[in-house]
Amino acid sequence: MIVAEVSGKPSVLFVCVHNAGRSQMAAAWLAHLAGGRVEVRSAGSDPGAAVHSAAVEVMAEAGIDISAESPEVLTADAVREADVCVTMGCGDACPVFPGKRYLDWKVEDPSGLGPEAVRVIRDEIRILVEGLLEEIAPYQS
Repeated sequence: MIVAEVSGKPSVLFVCVHNAGRSQMAAAWLAHLAGGRVEVRSAGSDPGAAVHSAAVEVMAEAGIDISAESPEVLTADAVREADVCVTMGCGDACPVFPGKRYLDWKVEDPSGLGPEAVRVIRDEIRILVEGLLEEIAPYQS
């Protein structure tokens, strides 16, 4: 299990280009499913103006409100502070630091897609997040 040095909780950073779809949905899923067991952040290498409306809509259908979220710029400090950095299409824009775990999830960009297509992406991200959560902070019964 990966454990953050400061809080005792693993820390995950989700990164995509605009921080307006994939990384926002992934961060919301992890925060929702982890129930406080994981520190979660998201950022973008070239942040958009707002979270995609279709992403907000389909996450609301799943009972998760991301309407108040806003795209954040990716910083070296954010990567440095994360135990796990999950990229989703940010290419070479994500800084690499020794000792960090990096995952690259091949998830379609929801930009410009309607809710029906974004639901498929949302569900794919949930499955990936569930696997990551089980690995880094399994539920203790």
